Order: sequence, then structure tokens, then C-alpha cells
Amino acid sequence: MNSHPQLVPTVGLGGERRDYIAYPKAIPPYPASEYIAGVKFDRFRYHCGEGDMWPLTWGADDCIYTAAGDNKGSPLNVWKVSQYAAWRGDQVIHLDKLTNTNDWTIDLVHPMPVDPAKYCTRPEAPSVKPASLLDIGGRLYMAVEAQNYGQNPLFNRQTNHHGWIVFSDDGGKTWNTDATAPDFFEGRVASCHFLQFGRGFSGARDEYVYAYFPCGEDGWSYWENGDFLLLGRVPAGRLLERGAWEFFAAPGDWRRDALLAQPVFTYYKMTGEDNVCFNPGLNRYILANYSFIDDELRPRPIHQMRWPEAYRSQLTLFEAENPWGPWHLFYRDDFWGTYGDYQPSIPTKWIFEGGRLMFLVSSGSWDDYNFVVQKMAVRLKGEADFPASAQYFDFPIARPATFV
Repeated sequence: MNSHPQLVPTVGLGGERRDYIAYPKAIPPYPASEYIAGVKFDRFRYHCGEGDMWPLTWGADDCIYTAAGDNKGSPLNVWKVSQYAAWRGDQVIHLDKLTNTNDWTIDLVHPMPVDPAKYCTRPEAPSVKPASLLDIGGRLYMAVEAQNYGQNPLFNRQTNHHGWIVFSDDGGKTWNTDATAPDFFEGRVASCHFLQFGRGFSGARDEYVYAYFPCGEDGWSYWENGDFLLLGRVPAGRLLERGAWEFFAAPGDWRRDALLAQPVFTYYKMTGEDNVCFNPGLNRYILANYSFIDDELRPRPIHQMRWPEAYRSQLTLFEAENPWGPWHLFYRDDFWGTYGDYQPSIPTKWIFEGGRLMFLVSSGSWDDYNFVVQKMAVRLKGEADFPASAQYFDFPIARPATFV
């Protein structure tokens, strides 16, 4: 790295210097998808709960389990999404109700399963956040990460120092927080994000659990504006054994040493803590990526500035036939959300219409500091239109005249 990088001169609202490194503009280095030809988002987004992060998994009990950070006086808590269809017993999901008439509810299950006073004693990593969840046959695993809020004033990113895995056998009510050591994952693999399949891990591609690890070119793991994703895997029955994990080096070549892992996705200074799921209707892996930018489309971490100065993020969506790619871009939004949204994911329970209708879950700052849900429809190459259920996504709404 250049010891004297070019800087973007910046002054904060309080008059303080906020200069940051001028990295190349955020242009995704991937070809356009030849499979997904179009994307349409619902104009409405449903806000529920409070907090951010919201990694999620489809439980064996047919509920969605998720986790949030920095809310209710806690850095980490666990939630459950239930649908009224399950309560009625008819198992009917009404697509027209899922995001506008409260056909589902999100409820707090555990206020703080991991106590930072016990597990965050290192001064360089004083806080803990939920990284990912995975339900395998009713056992709920959660990867957590210990982090700080940045250590480089010229490109200040939230940094993950180490991570580990905890589990619950009663739907998140109680947790074995000592199932693995706090340094189970370190360095470039400090932040673990499980690849999501179907209900209770049904429909998995093979006997392995796969997970993605965001990393920077300097070997650190970052929450935002990193450089690439690494891919790990482990036999599902040995998830809690660190020595059983291996990492992708090339197709057919997996290494025990994470230092030998090679990126499976690269977007320079624009790779986030990304979530990936398998869409069985499309027979594609869907990668949802985010990071933050300035008004000139240059990468700029949200932690570089203070609110309300840092407000803009970019959403990019990719598809691939394998967990390691190659990836193809099918959607890009350079002004995502109302105030720089982040942590996009797609619950596999909420994939319908042969894979052509998905629900995107995310969060953001201020107005979007919630469990935010938005419907998303895709049109495949050769198809004339989007699914019929997307017909009202951009339906014009009449507004009354303004009275003076």
C-alpha cells in the first residue's frame, strides 16, 4: 500500500479534519447476468423491530430466526419471526399480506445471549455483534464477532478481531456460549457468514456447511468496505471443530490453513459482511453485497464520518451457479435506502413464484434502524414480464391536491 496515498480533503460539520483515502470509484468488476434480465422492487418497505445486523436462518420449526445488535441496552439479541398462518394451522402464506397487513410478527427471544463483560475483555475488541445464524435440524447455531469501531483515521472501518460459534437447542431461549473458544476464528476469517439453504438446512448441496468470510487486503476482517470474500466449509456434524474446517483455494482444492484461502468474490474497498443464499427455483446462489460511498462514488466507510455526514451506500446483487462463483451482477443501486442501508439478506423461507419473488431484509441508520423488509421480483432472460404478484409494486398512488 502507498505510504502517501492521495486523500479526499474533507471537513466535518464541527470543523474537524475528516480526510480519507481516495480509492477508485465503486464500479462492480463483474459482467452483467445473462440469466436474470430485470429486477423490480416494491415501492413499500415494512419496518419492524429495532436495531441492525439481522442475519437470519429458516428454522426446522418453520420460523425465521434472526439476531440484532445495539438495541434494548444490548450489543446482541435474538429474535423469532412467526407467521399467522402457522398459528391458524392452515399453513397458507398470503403474499399480498406479508409486508403490509402484518401477516407475520417478530418477537424478542433472548435479550443478550453473549455477555460482553465475559467475552469481550480484549481492549482491541470491546464489543460483540451477531454475524450469522444457521439452523440444522432444530439446533440453532450463531456465529458472533468481537469488534471495534475502527483503527485507521484515513479509512475508518469497523474491524472484526475474532469470532466464535454458540448454539441453542430450544429455539434461542438458552445458549451454550462456550461451545467453541472465543478465538475459534481469527484474522482474515474472524467474521463467519453461513450459506443459507432451506428449512432446517434441507436442500443443502452436500454434507458440508459453507460460510463466507469478509476480508481486506491487509489481512483484517471488516464490517464494511473490505476487499473480498473467502469461502470455508466443514462437515455439518463437525461444525464446532476448528480443525475440521477447510478453505477454498481453487475449484476442487480446499486447504486447512486459512492463510492459503483465495477470494471467491472481489470488489475492492466495496465488499461488506455479505449474506448468500441458495434460490432453488432459479437454481442459483444469490449474493447480496453492500458498502458505503461518497457523492463522487468513491468508497468511504460509514464510520469515516459522523452522522448525518455519512449517509450513502451501494447495493449490488449477484448470481452464480456455485458457491464460489463465477458471479454475475444483476442489480445495482448507488443510493440505497433512506440513509445508507446495509446488511442485505434474503430469507429462504420467503422465496416464492419459482424463485422469481424474493424478500430482501436489511437495516440502516436512523429511519431504517429496524428489521426492514422489501419485496423484490426478478425477470429471467426470455420472459416477457415479472411475476403477476409484482404487478402492484409500482402502481401509481393518487395524492390529494395541496391546500393552502
